[in-house]
Amino acid sequence: MAQRTRRAVLAALGSGIAATAGCGAFGQERVDVLVAGSLQNAASETLQSGTDVSLAVEARGSVQAARLVADGKRDPAIVALADPALFDRVMDTDWHAVVASNELVLAYNPQTDGGARVADADPWYGPLRGDDVSLGRTDPTLDPLGYRTLFVLDLAADYYDEPGLADAVLSPDQTYPETQLLAQFETGAVDAAFVYRSMAIERDYPFREFTPEIHLGDPAHAERYQAASYELSDGTTLTGSPIEYGAVRRDDDGAARTAFETVLASDWLAPHGFTVREAYPRLVGDVPSTVTQ
Repeated sequence: MAQRTRRAVLAALGSGIAATAGCGAFGQERVDVLVAGSLQNAASETLQSGTDVSLAVEARGSVQAARLVADGKRDPAIVALADPALFDRVMDTDWHAVVASNELVLAYNPQTDGGARVADADPWYGPLRGDDVSLGRTDPTLDPLGYRTLFVLDLAADYYDEPGLADAVLSPDQTYPETQLLAQFETGAVDAAFVYRSMAIERDYPFREFTPEIHLGDPAHAERYQAASYELSDGTTLTGSPIEYGAVRRDDDGAARTAFETVLASDWLAPHGFTVREAYPRLVGDVPSTVTQ
């Protein structure tokens, strides 16, 4: 599987951007972009401001987004998801670019009694096992944040020698679509929520950090993360791995190419709390020459 590093990709993009710069103004052309829910603000604000192309951004849970494209219910020019595995396993694409990383944290509302318990708890999961804290999480059938929450709890059970931790913490009434989860959290209806670190930073939520062995954000612990897995309703099994975000361009017209160059080359993710490693963007698979040249 072919991969190219950040330096090589950005060098190629530099010439590509220069080549398309004189090909007419794209400001009046719209590019449809389907993104993970956790990318919505970054795409609508910072990505949009970094390109001359008008972006029509739609945000969905990444599993749902990938299925919409695979089933022909959406036809976006660009797709950006919170788990690159979905490009191959659900969308069946030949290539993608990895653009950012993240990790899971436990956000809490210090204005509620339950949130205050989470803030002071040692261990962090102690208050979650009873009825004193209202916990929120996203649906694992709709987005990676949901199944990564299950991964974190499975890894925590092993790391802290707490068998049955997930069963003690989880209940079906905790799951919400991502935007609804944030609304519940901000109104105090939910005391604590499993979220991405970027989401907490972007919205100024206080949060508890997890040890690298379980937070899914450290490549040094990739082998440990693989102990956790989740099976989607279609039988696709997803295995724990360091969190990465990926993007793919599905349209080869000039406006889509210009927008995708900004996806790969700009700093649109770091201001929103995402980790942009030196290795990014990393191109994976049979990448079209219009991306690499």
